[in-house]
Order: sequence, then structure tokens, then C-alpha cells
Amino acid sequence: MRTGIWAALAAAAIGGAALAQERAPLPPECRQQIMALCQSRMGGGMRACVRTALPQLSDDCRKAVSDRAAQAQALPPGMREVAYGPDVKQKLDYTRPAGAAKAPILLFIHGGGWAIGDKRHASAPKAAHFSERGWAYASINYRLVPSATVEQQAADVAAAIAWLRANASANHLDADRIVLMGHSAGAHLAALVATDPSYLAAAKVPMSAVDGVVLLDGAGYDVPAQMASPRNVAAAMYAAAFGTDPARHARLSPTRHAAAPNVANWLILPVAHRPDSNAQSRGLAAALSRAGAKADVVPVPNESHGSLNRGLGEAGDFATARVDAFLAALH
Repeated sequence: MRTGIWAALAAAAIGGAALAQERAPLPPECRQQIMALCQSRMGGGMRACVRTALPQLSDDCRKAVSDRAAQAQALPPGMREVAYGPDVKQKLDYTRPAGAAKAPILLFIHGGGWAIGDKRHASAPKAAHFSERGWAYASINYRLVPSATVEQQAADVAAAIAWLRANASANHLDADRIVLMGHSAGAHLAALVATDPSYLAAAKVPMSAVDGVVLLDGAGYDVPAQMASPRNVAAAMYAAAFGTDPARHARLSPTRHAAAPNVANWLILPVAHRPDSNAQSRGLAAALSRAGAKADVVPVPNESHGSLNRGLGEAGDFATARVDAFLAALH
């Protein structure tokens, strides 16, 4: 059974992953925080508790959990790591098809509740699959909450795009054929950069350079609506990322920026059984369509939030086939 980034990080936090024995243990103060938060919530098991408690951990503890999980993620074969900015988190891995003279770019933005996550989680199958189909594949890290703001994270996405464009000729990439793909919080960041023109403009990237956007099970496209929803099981995570200012919530909502200009082509893939993800996806698509963009929502059956992302690139995968068709139609 495929698991998502939260499950992987939970396993890392409690030492339950098979590779945990090869990594240094978490600092004692971090383990103490986890136990203090989880000792009264053990009904669903320690791993489920850690997934819920992660946004409430200290900055240092969240970083330790994320870094420990990332230690198990080797650089996928054929990929190269480069820095697109001065911060240790401002790095990307990328690969391009062998022999390609000018490959279009698929840029992936990981999830993790804006507070954790790593560019190498579930990266290898995507890199292999899309490279075989003629696409350069890049996966980025970005600065994390609370050390950085969501606004800075969106700026990091734009900066990574700018780096790929600036280095396109030397790496046989097509600077004007870029598709953004994000999962969970990464889907929110991809949508924000593709609707609010200020981020790309600040990075000196024309919005026309981005051909399309693929969103994997995001639920934060309209931040005020999601934060007000009684179904928002990640309320603490949203509060940590977005704070309490309603004006800021609106500024960071892709749906509220859906008036033109926007990226022209969108494929939005919510998990079929998640009401909040489906409602948010349809709301964003409707707003984009009213502004003249082409936005298709395709609920993905028989997947969880994590398995949708982890399975992308696998043979016979429903979502992968939809993404392949979307990318082919952009050529």
C-alpha cells in the first residue's frame, strides 16, 4: 500500500520506518514534544497522532523530523541537484531526456502542509516516467513555515522557474514551455503562482512561459472557506501557515486571484472521496473558466491523498494517464 509524506514523516519521527535504524535518532527534546502532544491522543495510534501533531511542534523539531525523513531519499538516478537561491532549502533536482535538444519542463512542488516535506519524496517514478515521454523533470525544495512565510514559498517557486529559464540553453531546456505540478500544499503554491501575477513578475518571468498547471489533491485554493470549514481536519496546519488575518487569507487564495491574467491550461485532480478537495477544486476551476482559462477537474478514484502522489508515474495509474494526455495536448 502506498503512503504519503505525512505517513513517511510520522514513521521517521517514531523510528518506525525500516530505514530509521540507519539514521541518527531525533533529539531528546523533539521526542519529548511528540510524546507530550500524543500521550492523550493515542486512540488512533502513534503514527496517526504524529501526523496531526507535526504542525504544533517547534520549528527545530519539525525540521529535525523532516530532515530525518529526507535522509532516506537518495538523489534519483540521472538527476542533478543545483541551488536556485542562497538558502539551504532553495535547491532543485532535475533531469532531462537523453539526446533532447530543447525539452519542455515539468516542475514539481512537494506537499507537507507548508511546514515539512522534501523534493525527493516519490520523485524517482515521476522523473523516469516523464523523461521517457520527452519532458525534463525538476522537483524543488522551498523554505518552510514558520522560518518562512507562504508568500516567500511562492516566491521560491517563481525563483526556481527563473533559474530553469536562465539556464535553459546550457541544459537543452525550453524556457517557454513549462508546466507546474504540485501536490497538497504544493498544489496550493503552484496555483497561487499561476494566478497571482506578482510572483512571476518579481522573478522577471512572463506568465506566458508557463503552459499549464497540474494540481494533485489540494484543498487550500480558497483559504478562508477551507479554514472556516468544520471538515478541515488540518485546521492547526492552516493556522500555522496562514495566521489569523482575513485579508491575508484572501491574498493567498488562488481562487480569489482567478481573474485574468492566469496560466491558460489546468488539470485539477482531487481524490474522489474527499469532499473538501473536490469542492475547492471545482470552485477554482469555475473561477478560472469564467476568466477564460481552460480548467478540467477529474476526481481520482481508489486513491488516498498520499497514494495519488506516490503512484504518479506507475504503469496503469489512472492519474498518470490523465496527466500524460494533458501534457500531450499542450504540444
